[in-house]
Amino acid sequence: MLSRSYTNLLDLASGNFPVMGRERERKRMPRVMTVPGSIAELDDDQAHSVSSDNPSSLATDRMIIVANQLPLKAKRRPDNKGWSFSWDEDSLLLRLKDGFPDDMEVQYIGSLSVDVDPIEQEDVAQLLLEKFRCVPTFLPPNLLQKFYDGFCKKQLWPLFHYMLPYSADQGGRFDRSAWESYVSANKLFSQKVIEVLNPEDDFVWIHDYHLMVLPTFLRRRFNRLRMGFFLHSPFPSSEIYRTLPVREEILKALLNSDLIGFHTFDYARHFLSCCSRMLGLEYQSKRGYIGLDYFGRTVGIKIMPVGIHMGQIESVMRLADKEWMVGELKQQFEGKTVLLGVDDMDVFKGINLKLLAMEQMLKHHPLWQGRAVLVQIANPARGKGIDLEEIQAEIQESCNRINEKFGKPGYKPIVFIDKPVSISERMAYYSIAECVVVTAVRDGMNLTPYEYIVCKQGISGAESGSDLSGPKKSMLVVSEFIGCSPSLSGAIRVNPWNVEATAEAMNEAISMAEQEKQLRHEKHYRYVSTHDVAYWSRSFLQDMERSCADHFRRRCWGIGLGFGFRVVALDPNFRKLSIDDMVSAYIKAKQRAILLDYDGTVMPQNSINKTPSSQVISILNRLCGDPNNEVFIVSGRGRESLSKWFSPCRKLGIAAEHGYFLRWPQKDEWVTCLQNSEFGWMQMAKPVMKLYTEATDGSSIETKESALVWQYRDADPGFGFAQAKEMLDHLESVLANEPVAVKSGQFIVEVKPQGVSKGLVAGKIFTSMAERDKMADFVLCIGDDRSDEDMFEIIGNAVSRNILSANTSVFACTVGQKPSKAKYYLDDPTEVMLMLENLAEATDSPVSSEEEDDITP
Repeated sequence: MLSRSYTNLLDLASGNFPVMGRERERKRMPRVMTVPGSIAELDDDQAHSVSSDNPSSLATDRMIIVANQLPLKAKRRPDNKGWSFSWDEDSLLLRLKDGFPDDMEVQYIGSLSVDVDPIEQEDVAQLLLEKFRCVPTFLPPNLLQKFYDGFCKKQLWPLFHYMLPYSADQGGRFDRSAWESYVSANKLFSQKVIEVLNPEDDFVWIHDYHLMVLPTFLRRRFNRLRMGFFLHSPFPSSEIYRTLPVREEILKALLNSDLIGFHTFDYARHFLSCCSRMLGLEYQSKRGYIGLDYFGRTVGIKIMPVGIHMGQIESVMRLADKEWMVGELKQQFEGKTVLLGVDDMDVFKGINLKLLAMEQMLKHHPLWQGRAVLVQIANPARGKGIDLEEIQAEIQESCNRINEKFGKPGYKPIVFIDKPVSISERMAYYSIAECVVVTAVRDGMNLTPYEYIVCKQGISGAESGSDLSGPKKSMLVVSEFIGCSPSLSGAIRVNPWNVEATAEAMNEAISMAEQEKQLRHEKHYRYVSTHDVAYWSRSFLQDMERSCADHFRRRCWGIGLGFGFRVVALDPNFRKLSIDDMVSAYIKAKQRAILLDYDGTVMPQNSINKTPSSQVISILNRLCGDPNNEVFIVSGRGRESLSKWFSPCRKLGIAAEHGYFLRWPQKDEWVTCLQNSEFGWMQMAKPVMKLYTEATDGSSIETKESALVWQYRDADPGFGFAQAKEMLDHLESVLANEPVAVKSGQFIVEVKPQGVSKGLVAGKIFTSMAERDKMADFVLCIGDDRSDEDMFEIIGNAVSRNILSANTSVFACTVGQKPSKAKYYLDDPTEVMLMLENLAEATDSPVSSEEEDDITP
């Protein structure tokens, strides 16, 4: 029988969290968990959100770096009693601290590359915490297999590299159990973070696609946690990403971060496109920073390619044995021009395409036969990826064929090294290479070109005549599909699928004039040396601080279930409308003004039948029946439909088309709020709108008496938005000399007379009451969209205009928890009707029998 915590975890994987906000007894966790990895023993938690509940004994100003693997090397002791650990000098994570302030403590959380026996896990955890400030996450073997080899490597990794499982043998089809294991593993990582976290002082930086749902687990517990995420792999286009069955769950989880980082603008653009198409979110760029508004929180988007650690490479180059290796390699390849490839054994690295390009170069440029050598270093595969055996066999077959075809005694055009190569050996190969060739068909970043450039620069203080001194030159042939390509403007960029073009690029690179090679190298070295890993981490931390600057100024709370969970962040003065307080003020007031929007406020937005119900008519008549009340419906709809719908409410005032037409209570005639009634501009605007309607499938034009509205709710989101932006500019140009305003809204572009707004109507109503010595001492104004913000703004300025007194009880209320100029909110139209029902019950004047007859549907 499954424990409660495990069933809740499975609920999470399928998108169903338990109800949040329940206060329950919390288990105090030990500083370092010693549970060997049974998910069922990890209590599912403290579902309620808190700002700080787990004080840490560690210092403040700390960065907690969370990744799938710790930057450690582990090996069994010779006596087989215990483990010995050391820092992995090749790990990027280890070098992040170089960009942080000197007094900032860095702590690492991740798994180990070795399987530690459950009996030893407690001792290992204690050792790593004390000696390395690392907290290991021990995943059970069966969970690790389904999490890493199953979901990460066979589903996310291929998808993010543009490989779709069109058939079962082309990668893994979506496996729900693998997804649940992915969620389970992310939960275990979150438990480790929570153990050591001081949420008010710590930063959390999560790395890569293995932990994409971790932000939701942490945000559920700590609303104001300062948290960033960086994706080291590509992010695919929306057409590829949308095939993932859990696409929205992952997007929403990432959006619980404060800052999301990508290597290139292309990757960021694809992510933003997915947010737009699948979640309806639009980004804004302000002062050079890109941000997504997500329920009042601005999620920053960071575009910054990672760099390398200059000091580490230079120290390796200084090793005495390295010069010996360089000399040996120079002797081995004396008289040869060396092209070098350094890649992981991976289906996406395009190693075989590189071999085919080398074959083409030797075939079409026979001058290089016997002189050019391609040294291909193939690092061992990092995991059990797809098609590995097939790609290895294909590479070996190509190597044998090319060497047989062009080889001769003392010369092999392909030198294939398929064993682990130390970093010092790698530097030695860089030193003798005339050109480095990277033909990956898709790669997140790829730092091989950066390492090559630094190595070819040599080291300061090298002795004259040393193997590490000499002319500073380097040449690069790089795939246009890798993350470092945009930053290497002096490289020869190629489409690796075009083998002939790649072959010509390789020939061009090694045939180029020496001076040109030096100039290109200088340009690359300036960039690589100034944009190292310290620059990258420092820049990310600065942007994280900026993104989190107002965390403790705003009111935050969590809402939603499953991966739909998100934190709403609002102004401290913005709070839910208390019906009791409002009714109390209503009863005490002598003159009241009640202004109600219709769609989305009194009537739900998704309702197909927009005719008001008998309940709405009854409540409005009861409110209008009090002679001390001035009640208005203020809507964007046309006056014809509003007149028909509210004909039973004779004492109700109506403002139609956002206030252009106004009908006062107990009056039959409509008046216009503006003197100008010329609409000749419609004949100019409508042809422009028709042009865009014909070109934009799913769009339409709504013609009102005073306005024209182009709506594209049913169009392709990206294309519709682009067309709306273009139309806005077009209309502003065409109507530049006309007395109209062109505005964009949610899926609309509207042209209407200048000065028309719901705020104008509100001002007229308050002014009329003041002129009749009935200045309102109670104001209720409710609306749900952008047009209603004009009413809220007028109410805020009404006291200074002497149309409301300083003692007036004002209840400006928006529908839905979102940023607004109103000070109050109600969740939905149902709550609005409940509130109006309470006001109706508190109304002194009874409803007449004649009005009751009018209520009958």
